[in-house]
Amino acid sequence: MTGVNKVILVGNVGKNPDVVSFPSEGAMPVKKASFPLATTEYRRTRENERVEITEWHNVVCWRGLADVAERILHKGAQIYIEGRLQSRSWEDKEGNRRHVTEVVADNLLLLSKRQQNDDSVMNNPLSEILTSDTEPIGDLPF
Repeated sequence: MTGVNKVILVGNVGKNPDVVSFPSEGAMPVKKASFPLATTEYRRTRENERVEITEWHNVVCWRGLADVAERILHKGAQIYIEGRLQSRSWEDKEGNRRHVTEVVADNLLLLSKRQQNDDSVMNNPLSEILTSDTEPIGDLPF
């Protein structure tokens, strides 16, 4: 039987994405965007007090999704993420063994509005697609 490694998170971006480009054998370098994501839930104590519990997740986006994250994500933005968990370990400069678990994103959806300084449609990274004049490819069968 095969396992399932699926993560769905809705939370707030903790800081603007860190973007790194890696050289590749192809013409375009491979891009990686990483950022922290906070998810918050509320529980009641035995004394019926409401307690806020926040978990921080390391999110990583690759290639085209990294481009999207770089253009549209900002600190505080509420997003929906689908992806998978990936753990890795390495030895740091001091010789200490380090471990990290990351959410490798497959899908990203911005849930909050853009920042106030981006209110113009022309500043939207998708505006070129949304406002372009395209001709129909042909008759649709439905």
